[in-house]
Amino acid sequence: MPIHPTSQIDPSAQIAEDAEIGPFTIIGPDTRIGPGAKIGANVSIEKWVNIGADCRIRHGAAIGGAPQIIGYQEKKSFVNIGDKTVIGEFVTVHRSGTEGESTDIGAECFLMAYSHVAHDCKLGNKVVIVNYTGLTGHVQVGDQATISGYVGIHQFVRIGRLSMVSGLSRIPKDILPYSLVEGNPAEVRGLNVVGIKRSGIPQERRNNIKRAFKLLLWSDLNTSQALEKIREEMEVREEIEEIVSFVESSDRGVLK
Repeated sequence: MPIHPTSQIDPSAQIAEDAEIGPFTIIGPDTRIGPGAKIGANVSIEKWVNIGADCRIRHGAAIGGAPQIIGYQEKKSFVNIGDKTVIGEFVTVHRSGTEGESTDIGAECFLMAYSHVAHDCKLGNKVVIVNYTGLTGHVQVGDQATISGYVGIHQFVRIGRLSMVSGLSRIPKDILPYSLVEGNPAEVRGLNVVGIKRSGIPQERRNNIKRAFKLLLWSDLNTSQALEKIREEMEVREEIEEIVSFVESSDRGVLK
């Protein structure tokens, strides 16, 4: 097991035989590090953290710290990180603020340097978070969403699947799947055309997404009328049902 002699490993930690632990890294109690994982130098992994196979955690990252909640009382909660996820330099990821709950990061995500994932966030697979962006508590991010640098996101906001958030944006409400948003506060500027095309969605279904957006965002209809018209006039395929369900389930409201 290639563990640097200057690292500190709690005896209760479970570390795969081929995992690598860099110099001056601290691995806390009841953590699990999967096969093929590479943990860099000066990394802090506190208690109750589960790291999947083939993850890369780079210099100075801090994973599994207590949530930044005023008056927080210590309780057992978790961080789960999926396979092949990359955690960049000085990234911070905090445990859930609720007993027995977890902060979850999916597989094949890329969290770039100095980004932050707060307590109880839920990130899907292949999510990209660019430098210095902060996810506040309870934020949910759908699969293959990209959040650019220096973005501020309000608590409990949902970022839809295959959406793209431009840099320096302020996000106070939910972001529709497949959308491209930018601004302070952010507005929908169009579809995430590149991301949608790369995902392999056929042209006909991409056209349906575009039509649904026109009804929801760029028509004279209010939200209820637009949803009704979408259901009446459009073939409800997977993407359309996803958009409609996302809007109907929004507690904070949807960015337009």
